[in-house]
Amino acid sequence: MILFPRLAILAFVCSLLHASDVGAWIPLFNGKDLSGWKHVGPGNMTVGNGLIQTHGGMGLLYWAGGPIGNSKLRVVFKMRDHNDNSGVYIRIPIEPREPWMPVYYGYEVQIDNIAPGEDEYHVTGTLYSLTKPLSRPGKPGPEWNTMVITLDGRRTVIEVNGQKVTDYTEGDQVPPKKLWFEPERGPRPTFGFFGLQNHSDKDIVFFKSVELQPLR
Repeated sequence: MILFPRLAILAFVCSLLHASDVGAWIPLFNGKDLSGWKHVGPGNMTVGNGLIQTHGGMGLLYWAGGPIGNSKLRVVFKMRDHNDNSGVYIRIPIEPREPWMPVYYGYEVQIDNIAPGEDEYHVTGTLYSLTKPLSRPGKPGPEWNTMVITLDGRRTVIEVNGQKVTDYTEGDQVPPKKLWFEPERGPRPTFGFFGLQNHSDKDIVFFKSVELQPLR
């Protein structure tokens, strides 16, 4: 894995933000390697044929350029099989050093269209175990999906394939925590780290692009 020093990453992104008009999408994955990213936890991610692929887990590949907020995050992904498990973690309060802190104290935007034995709080585009889907537009593998996550202050809006799945504002009612591996309830930061989950050996997901668009 090739990594830029963190300050260089921040300077690079800041230069793009200042040089770009509001509305421009900034690629955070170059399609060649994992420059600008770091991995924590079991398993790993690799790049091949222009795609990030998950391996094993449970781990997290996170953007090392610093926290993001007041922006849109666009992630294009597909499952290898009819259904595979992964997620996009957002609003992580501090830089990850292991995979469970983001689980408990960030939000997981779920990638998992079919969840045997689980309720609708666990489908693609929901905040894992916290929100019910407004729609269920996630496509099974190997079809491509486009997820757009809007971080607008305390509000989080998630669209999958052009349809809104989640519209959540800090303080909205959520169900109580039921299982030990579910996130802690409570507020998240307006600016936080984000990353992509590798869930297990049986769950293979590919990511084609990861892009950031400033709101203001």
